[in-house]
Amino acid sequence: MTETIERAGLEVHAALADLLEREVLPVLGRDVEAFWRGFAALLADLAPRNRALLAKREDLQAKIDAWHRERRGQPHDAAAYRAFLEEIGYLVPEPEPFTIGTRDVDAEIATMAGPQLVVPVLNARFLLNAANARWGSLYDAFYGTDALDAPPPKPGGYDPERGAAVVARVRAFLDEAVPLAEGSWANLTDLSGEIPLADQSQLAGRTERGPLLVNNGLHIEIVVDREHPVGKDDPVGIADVVLESALTTICDCEDSVAAVDGEDKALAYRNWLGVIRGDLEESFEKGGRRLTRKLAPDKRYTAPDGSDRSLPGRSLLFVRNVGHLMTTPAVRLASGAEAPEGVTDAVFTSAIGALDVEGHATCRNSRTGSIYIVKPKMHGPEECAFTNDLFDRVEDLLALPRHTIKVGVMDEERRTSANLAACIRAVKDRIVFINTGFLDRTGDEIHTSMQAGPMIRKGAMKSSAWLDAYEKRNVAIGLACGLSGKAQIGKGMWAAPDMMRDMLEQKIGHLKAGANTAWVPSPTAATLHALHYHQFDVFAAQRELGEASGLDALLTIPLADGTNWSEGEVREELDNNAQGLLGYVVRWIDQGVGCSKVPDIHDVGLMEDRATLRISSQHMANWLLHGVCTREQVMDSLRRMAAKVDAQNAGDPAYTPLAGNEDGPAFRAACDLVFKGVEQPSGYTEPLLHEWRAVAKRG
Repeated sequence: MTETIERAGLEVHAALADLLEREVLPVLGRDVEAFWRGFAALLADLAPRNRALLAKREDLQAKIDAWHRERRGQPHDAAAYRAFLEEIGYLVPEPEPFTIGTRDVDAEIATMAGPQLVVPVLNARFLLNAANARWGSLYDAFYGTDALDAPPPKPGGYDPERGAAVVARVRAFLDEAVPLAEGSWANLTDLSGEIPLADQSQLAGRTERGPLLVNNGLHIEIVVDREHPVGKDDPVGIADVVLESALTTICDCEDSVAAVDGEDKALAYRNWLGVIRGDLEESFEKGGRRLTRKLAPDKRYTAPDGSDRSLPGRSLLFVRNVGHLMTTPAVRLASGAEAPEGVTDAVFTSAIGALDVEGHATCRNSRTGSIYIVKPKMHGPEECAFTNDLFDRVEDLLALPRHTIKVGVMDEERRTSANLAACIRAVKDRIVFINTGFLDRTGDEIHTSMQAGPMIRKGAMKSSAWLDAYEKRNVAIGLACGLSGKAQIGKGMWAAPDMMRDMLEQKIGHLKAGANTAWVPSPTAATLHALHYHQFDVFAAQRELGEASGLDALLTIPLADGTNWSEGEVREELDNNAQGLLGYVVRWIDQGVGCSKVPDIHDVGLMEDRATLRISSQHMANWLLHGVCTREQVMDSLRRMAAKVDAQNAGDPAYTPLAGNEDGPAFRAACDLVFKGVEQPSGYTEPLLHEWRAVAKRG
């Protein structure tokens, strides 16, 4: 097969054309030639609009940079600054009150509250694990993590003492979530007959494995098996308690993947096709055995009235497309220019999603006939309106009813959060999701105000005025626009997958803030985070939350006015940023790994993606620009942290050391991200990462 093929004047990677022409369009009954003609026309119309929107970003940034440079050395005038942002169109007028009109939204998004996973679409095994994380063993989640307040398991197989502590902890959970009319689950002697629940409406029915209960809209399956190693010693034969966990999963084509060419994009779309069609499988070796992972079936049960019913066996799947910035060599226009990658993603992922909508999938995703696309990195309402128009055009191209394609708006750019109501209004009939994200939003905060002065230290950002306002306004504006009961209001990632006790203590704060979903780093974390949604009724909390605060706090620039850091403090900050930067870049560039557990400077494993690079590189670039540090100090940190990152990866046979390899693409990419950081569009890392990954792939 040739690498590229001509279609309607477009140059298309052959594997992409083959996937659509053999496995998608014929199944949908669509004319192949008409599709390519329509796609070419869509690109001809929308690619120039895409470029114009990016040019406007640059124009606004240039004006903001100039405003700050002209006032360098003067106290920041917040009122004048806001007036200036309004004058240049960075801030738009608040729209009149409105309510979103989104329809045909699945319950997992609209009326249920629970954890959300984000998984790299390029990794089939991880993708299947995430899709199957709709249900998770609470016994396993407590036994294998530090969430259990008990000594760790003894080595050498199953530890009965640890197991007994798990059983006691889970019985306590059942007492809280589904209490008995009298006594405790720990003293229950029989599960074969009617369970004496305090509230009989909490009995949903029985599966083939045991009772099915419900609390706050989430199901709990009691697995009874007296032949099981755990169940045989249990008074009522309970072998496990299985929770409905990750209600939704974002299959990510963006920040958690390294997809830089047609080959990578073909794998991404093929894996998305596999989970939508229902036939994705992945075989692997584990514990000396060959295992095959596939999608889980639905969970069937008998309701109290004797009727047969089912619950989804899999997480409801979103797909995250890329933003408006990048182009892709997977599709080239008649001019030879690369096509906008976000436009290409919208067409290909929607065409695949149409297989589910039109009943050609063995494992149904949306039961309401919707395709769910998360759209990241949009700057302001004009770009949201462009996405709405793009999805209109894709629906027309694929002959789908209007608003079949739903959109999740990532509130991770400063111009979006400052104009959030107007952004929501631009997609008001298809929006199903907004969320906040500390790392990207902080990266854009730094880049937007790059010329204003040196920023506070990265750790101090978490207690800054703008961030507090951002988190609160996001929820309040979403509620004011009518998202509750129709869409998700989400919060960001718990990044430390090995620190589940801390997660259980802290992440309930996301629910109390009014978020009906929040990101977790693993299926196990999803099961533990599900406990929070049993403890706390998010929808009740949403009804009590107040109005959004004003813009002034959100526009507070996190400047380190008058701060004089010691040489040791500067070195400490640079080391922290450099270590995180290198630890992630070396896997992205050399191995094509877009998301993984990367040890931080204190050797704590954190789930990292491209957003990590954005904040670290922008922070270093800002301090370099304003003379807080020198180029020599940055290079010193990069060189010393290269040795540390090498030591942290010593057990990886595929790893290429950084130290002594400063001419290698990974180290050079890290340097570019810092030293070219000021000039990168919106401070994004993708252009440089793609450039250097392409170098690495060429050998």
